[in-house]
Amino acid sequence: MSKKQTFLLVVLILFIDQASKIYIKTHFELGQELKIFDWFRIYFIENEGMAWGAKLSDISSFISDSSAKLSLTIFRIFAVCGIGYWLYQSLHKKTSKILTVALALVFSGALGNIIDSVFYGILFDGSLGQTATLFPTEGYANLFHGKVVDMLYFPLFKGYFPEWIPFFGGNYFSFFDPVFNIADMAISTGVGLLLVFNKKVFPKSSTV
Repeated sequence: MSKKQTFLLVVLILFIDQASKIYIKTHFELGQELKIFDWFRIYFIENEGMAWGAKLSDISSFISDSSAKLSLTIFRIFAVCGIGYWLYQSLHKKTSKILTVALALVFSGALGNIIDSVFYGILFDGSLGQTATLFPTEGYANLFHGKVVDMLYFPLFKGYFPEWIPFFGGNYFSFFDPVFNIADMAISTGVGLLLVFNKKVFPKSSTV
């Protein structure tokens, strides 16, 4: 895969990711939902922490929400730089095309979410009870303290567990509950490619 193709792939994913997030922020209130199908909805939420909404401050009582958010954003920046360097090395050494595509997907997805975390706090005002304004006089948070915008929701199955199932019998359930975005999809697809094509991507060197 050429450098130009890789660059275009990264730019395309970033554009779709950011365009969808900006549209949601400026047209939806926080918590607003648009039903497309029974199994697919646009549901606007904001993620302050890691995957599944977990936060560092939930793990340790010695760190505040603000410090936890800043630490997580800085960690993500270093991680993106590392992935970007790996991608650069892959292109320079002309390694497996699958590896290059996978790294490009992970890099663009991670960078898309980093943009939210770093800049969205100053680029938008709040979304609670209103649609956010782009470039307001005052944002909803400081630099590096933005929230990641999620909107893709796929409640594929819902119902009640059979009564005979221990502990969960009779409880209501729905699948798939997580709400995510285009960047998350790119990251998951890239990681999936690395797992599925692990032997092709990381071939073992033959020994004599």
